[in-house]
Amino acid sequence: MAYVSEQEWARHYADGKDFRPLGDGEQALLAGQVPVPKGGGRALDVGSGTGQLAAFLASLGYTVDACDFADSAIDRARQEHPDTEGVRWMRLDIENDDPGELHPEGYDLITLRLVVPFLPSRSRVLHALGERLRPGGALVVITPTAEGSAPERRDVTLDENELRQITDAWELVERFDADGLTVLVLRGPCHTDTTAVEKGSPTGHALTGALAIVTDPAGRVLIGRSTRGMWEVPGGKTSGPEDFAAAAVRELAEETGVVAAQQDAYVVTMLVDDSHGVPRLTAVVRITAFSGTLTNPEERLFERWEFHDLHALACIGPLFTPAAQALAAIWPGIIPGLPPIHTYPLAATHPPVSGEPAEAVRLRHAMAEKVIAGDWAPSVPVQEALRAVPRHRFAPEKDLKTAYDDDLAVDTRRDESGRATSSVSAAWLQADMIEGLRLEAGATVWEAGSGGYNAELAAHAVGPGGRVVTSDIDAYVVARTRRFLAEAGSGRVSVFHGDAALGLPSHLVPRGGFDAIVITYNCWDIAAAWREQLAQGGRLVLPLEIGGYTRAITFRREGDVLVAEKFTHCGFVAAQGAHARSTPVVGLLDGVVQVRFEDGQPQGLDGLEVALRGPRHEVATGVTMGPNFYFGSLQLFAATTVPGFCRLAVAEGMDTSIVQIASGSDAPALLEEGSLAYLKHVKTRSDAAQEWEWMVHAFGERGPALAQRLADTVRTWDHNVRGAEGQAADPVVTVHAAGTPDHRLPAGDVVDKERCRLVVQWPGRDALLPAPAATSASRITAGKSL
Repeated sequence: MAYVSEQEWARHYADGKDFRPLGDGEQALLAGQVPVPKGGGRALDVGSGTGQLAAFLASLGYTVDACDFADSAIDRARQEHPDTEGVRWMRLDIENDDPGELHPEGYDLITLRLVVPFLPSRSRVLHALGERLRPGGALVVITPTAEGSAPERRDVTLDENELRQITDAWELVERFDADGLTVLVLRGPCHTDTTAVEKGSPTGHALTGALAIVTDPAGRVLIGRSTRGMWEVPGGKTSGPEDFAAAAVRELAEETGVVAAQQDAYVVTMLVDDSHGVPRLTAVVRITAFSGTLTNPEERLFERWEFHDLHALACIGPLFTPAAQALAAIWPGIIPGLPPIHTYPLAATHPPVSGEPAEAVRLRHAMAEKVIAGDWAPSVPVQEALRAVPRHRFAPEKDLKTAYDDDLAVDTRRDESGRATSSVSAAWLQADMIEGLRLEAGATVWEAGSGGYNAELAAHAVGPGGRVVTSDIDAYVVARTRRFLAEAGSGRVSVFHGDAALGLPSHLVPRGGFDAIVITYNCWDIAAAWREQLAQGGRLVLPLEIGGYTRAITFRREGDVLVAEKFTHCGFVAAQGAHARSTPVVGLLDGVVQVRFEDGQPQGLDGLEVALRGPRHEVATGVTMGPNFYFGSLQLFAATTVPGFCRLAVAEGMDTSIVQIASGSDAPALLEEGSLAYLKHVKTRSDAAQEWEWMVHAFGERGPALAQRLADTVRTWDHNVRGAEGQAADPVVTVHAAGTPDHRLPAGDVVDKERCRLVVQWPGRDALLPAPAATSASRITAGKSL
């Protein structure tokens, strides 16, 4: 019965053979230990065979998904249980197939009866199944044990060590006996943080070795469970004059039976550390191709070898320290919390290593179709890039579902405070910004803010004749990007380490400048180098902060001026280096509220604390909006046209009774001489035609005047910018070099930054307004400064 292949099992069931019937003791135990939750429950029976257990679970009240990889088993299950309701029979190889048919909301119960001994990659499979459990759910393993079984039945049983490997990762483990079988009921998170561990003290004065990193056609990495109770990768000490690549190839064959040619073995990094005070030099060798069948020739050293999902490497328990460091050298960030080590990446490159599961292909295409359906990727080159570039390979620490969530930015690096400093942006936003670049075949592109995926999207869009340079200020992000591009890149992206605010060195800049530049971090300012290194007619897309509101704006270079073409609401990680900036913030009412001065310095605060404890003045604007209305242009309109503009914020979890702004949010505000007015919306209709009205609240002696000014601003925006059609227009924005004299600027509202001057022209802004008092904005009309 120690079948290995699907064909053997298919013949077994097709020949009418059965398996051990479900015993009365098993039924009683399951009914008592995993009863159906109130309101009904969903169960998954893995390796369901002829369906006896699935039918029993349905009789308890579960809705059951029953899967087996043998078609003949599913056929017999349908034939033998024709009247069973509540069971969905499906042909599915739980180890190798795309699990897309499984219920997306997970399961209350997952059972594996007489299955686990036959799973070559049981650790990976059990972890993946555990991630599908709903809160409070249980995974049940039913298996014969080696103790007391005949030697010839060893392959269909689990010994105590194998049982321990299964239970180690679970929070709550219960073990029972039923009809001579061992039953494990596992609950809680199936997650044990990976920890780097050492072996015993080595002998000699120094150690040199090589570790082989191998991935299968699904992109999973080969690791082995050693008899020392830790996970390792193939490898060992060098022998005599043997080079590192040869040592890795030899050790791989000796330990796993897998064969690789030396020309497919690339030394990519050298690791230097010590083991119990003995210096250790380890070569990380990437194997790009192999043949042979995975076996376990050295049973005295290893219990088993498995191919594991990359994102699960962070929760496998004890991992040999050099193996952990080697895996992190190939996929930086894959295992958090590793001890520091000296790494020496080598200049040698290797061909991209293909391999991904069918699930990744399905999820990538689904993500692409959602982005396309949202009209974020109207052009064919960007659509094809979304379908082709493997996003998950640039965020290997995340599971596939997370990596391919079209609306989710995947954080890949955080600072000591926990703030994200690098991420893979949401796919719709990446597509939108690349579309803004208007890329053509053969174009040259500079991306500031690396990660690899966005650069590869651009490289795919410009085609084989194009070129992309991606840069980042963080050395870790640069190293990570280089590794991921080596693993899964097109070969058309180069990586530079430096501060983008200072521009790229001249040897990286094409003659005449880049056709397109995209910045992928929040920018309060626009560097002169971005304009100077952009070709005439080329496009710059960047997330620009104006008054604290960020918009991804597409600019086109016309001479020495950048002209805005398109606006998209967005948010990105903060700038570092020369562009780093801390917004001046003043806390009031014991920290309950904050006044944020996004484009200026704090002023007008004297007496405001007292004013906020006094009476509140309210003004209705008469301007309403319906559900899902986007009012981002109102925010920008107020930020660029109103004197004394700032933002009033309420800290997360704070009392909101005084200002009546939702906790953790903020509102456009005006501040002047110890008085404050701010904008909020109040629901006025709760029926099917829901409606909200913009209201102004104000405090302080000048509160009524400020409230009227802000209310007038809302009405002006409603009349001139939103208009009769109800669709707010974008302003005309031009960017000019810092120091440009007023008489050379077009008419409009001016926002001065350190490195540039923005001129914002809104529809209907022909009348003159007083110069702002608390921001760096001013008003220009007919070549005059006011």
